[in-house]
Amino acid sequence: MKIIVSNRSGVPIYEQIKEQVKAAIFSGELQEDEMLPSIRQLARDLKISVITTTRAYSDLEQEGFIANVQGKGCFVLPRNSELARENAMHKMENGLSTAIAAAKTEGITKDEVIERLKLLWEDDYE
Repeated sequence: MKIIVSNRSGVPIYEQIKEQVKAAIFSGELQEDEMLPSIRQLARDLKISVITTTRAYSDLEQEGFIANVQGKGCFVLPRNSELARENAMHKMENGLSTAIAAAKTEGITKDEVIERLKLLWEDDYE
């Protein structure tokens, strides 16, 4: 797994790390029980502070994505279907927010958006 961080993105580096690890877990790039790079190794590789990587891993552990096994390292936990659903809902909300903003800009009504959504849903799932 390759993590890329940017000092110019406006998003804290620990958050960038966290989101990339989550994405790798959801995509299957990181598998259950797979060992992550050590906190110190990741900090060295990314040329960032150990405190930053510790924060990212700590947040991932609190959110149920990884487990820190003392003396052994951090490992990916089994995918939680509730977390996967929450991630999908978040992506959907972002996409819908973009679509709604575009619709409002062009004067498309809520009813027209809902009708289009129904049509798209039926086309894809029937």
